[in-house]
Amino acid sequence: MKKGYWVVAYQSVSDEEALKAYTDLAIPAIEAAGGRFIVRGFAEEVVEAGIAGQRTAVIEFESVKRAVDAYHSEGYVRARKVLNNGAVRDFRFVEGLE
Repeated sequence: MKKGYWVVAYQSVSDEEALKAYTDLAIPAIEAAGGRFIVRGFAEEVVEAGIAGQRTAVIEFESVKRAVDAYHSEGYVRARKVLNNGAVRDFRFVEGLE
């Protein structure tokens, strides 16, 4: 079975406190849903159409279905509500290669 991934790029953050509260709730919810962080942080170098200072996360799941289910899980929904409009994100579910 192919792995599923969350690929998330933060285009902007307007509320650092909301982001911190979101992170405190999101990480345990993601891990409880079987997610494993592959990437979490800032780019070392930005090229082409990249945005300097943009936070990026890549999270691996057993499958795309598990990735989508995690997004809609009770714990992660709670985290998203806390983040509210504190950040603008490009959030994608991507299927991995075998």
